[in-house]
Amino acid sequence: MYIIRSVTRHEKTLFKVLRGTSDAAIAFSHLCQLLSALGFQERIRGSHHIFTRDGVVEILNLQAKGGKAKPYQVKQVRRVILEYKLAQVSDAEE
Repeated sequence: MYIIRSVTRHEKTLFKVLRGTSDAAIAFSHLCQLLSALGFQERIRGSHHIFTRDGVVEILNLQAKGGKAKPYQVKQVRRVILEYKLAQVSDAEE
């Protein structure tokens, strides 16, 4: 038996980032919220949103462009998520 639950905004954004087919269409605020949900700390310097996390060597420096994330920065986020195995997708079964 499967338990059906709704997909959160973080999960939707994560799926979009990992799929890699709509890098130019990801909302900047959603990408920032996803990184926070994945345990990254954010600090802001002007228009730069800088994300760091213990155990992750890379520093993600993001800027919005018209409310959207820049495609090359979405690719950087995807690479870090995959390299450090930060995305845990689980099936709820009973």
